[in-house]
Amino acid sequence: MGDSISLADQMTFKEKRETVADPNPEALLADGFEEALIGYAEVFNKVIAVYDRDRCMQLLMERDGMTFDEACNFFNYNVTGAYAGEHTPAFLTRFE
Repeated sequence: MGDSISLADQMTFKEKRETVADPNPEALLADGFEEALIGYAEVFNKVIAVYDRDRCMQLLMERDGMTFDEACNFFNYNVTGAYAGEHTPAFLTRFE
């Protein structure tokens, strides 16, 4: 079971985007974090995109060369701190 690939890993970003947009064409996506899009959530009868917060942090560190502290500061201010209305995506933090 450890070697299994999740459905999210098998889907292209286009397929993921269409899956979120089908029930909510106004759902917003987080630019630059396409690899971290893991699904969607239903909140008060609307669908929003859901991203893996840890993967977003990894992208900032690996792709953009940020330290962990820099990535945290950037992410907290520019991503999770950037509320864009009711269609703003969510960022999932998994329990360890």
